[in-house]
This record gives sequence, C-alpha cells and structure tokens, in this order.
Amino acid sequence: MFVKFLQVALPLLWAGLVFGISFLEAPLKFRAPGITRTLGLGIGRIVFAALNKVEFVLAILLLVAFLLHVPGGLSWLLCVLCLVVLLAQTLWLTPILNRRIVLAQKGTPAPPTYHHWLFIVAEAVKLLLLLALSYTTAQLYIV
Repeated sequence: MFVKFLQVALPLLWAGLVFGISFLEAPLKFRAPGITRTLGLGIGRIVFAALNKVEFVLAILLLVAFLLHVPGGLSWLLCVLCLVVLLAQTLWLTPILNRRIVLAQKGTPAPPTYHHWLFIVAEAVKLLLLLALSYTTAQLYIV
C-alpha cells in the first residue's frame, strides 16, 4: 500500500519543486533589491544544480516504487517521459546554460540562443507530465 502511495505522491512532490523553483523563485529573484543579473544567474546556477540532484533522487525513488509494484502502461510511459525530459535537461541543456552563465560572469556577452526558452518549455512539459503521472496512477488505485 505504501508503494502505491509513493507512486502518486512522489510525482506531486517533484511537480511542486519544479513549480516552486522554476516558475516562482527563478523569475522573482531578479526583482529583489540589489540583485544584479550576474548575481541572479550565479544564484540560479546553484539553485538549479541542487534541484537537479533532488530530482534525480525523486526519480530513482519513483522508479523503485514502479518496479516494486507495476502500474498500468500509461503510468509507465509518463514516468519514462519524465525521466527523458530530466536527462535531456541534465545532459544537454544545463551544460549549455552553465557555459553561458560563466561567460556572463566574466563580462563576455554570449550570443542569443534558444536554449533558455527550450529549458523553460521542458520544465513546463515535465510539470504537466508529473501531474498527469500522479493523476493516472491514482486512478488505478481508486476503487
């Protein structure tokens, strides 16, 4: 029974973290008095690195829960899609964005790219996938 609870609760916890950090903290920090763009980017880099580690812990726990009690196929698909988005962000987008932050901190303007917007879209997609995963999995257990 606890494994089923985790299958529903972990995606909600993960979604809450993504929403709180990516869609609240990240844009709001630049409005704080005294926060320069360079300082905000440095803070963001640290915060998103920490979030990424927590996301991997949650992803591993979720995978273990899914392996201990196999839910329906749609839940598995949504879980795998969440992991694919997380891996794409971690292995592809984050290194590109981190290099741009380093350039900004050195005072070198980086040429415009689409990577930041793609990261935001990936966060939104991941958030929706996590909510759908929790809902779909919960529906399996409602009798």
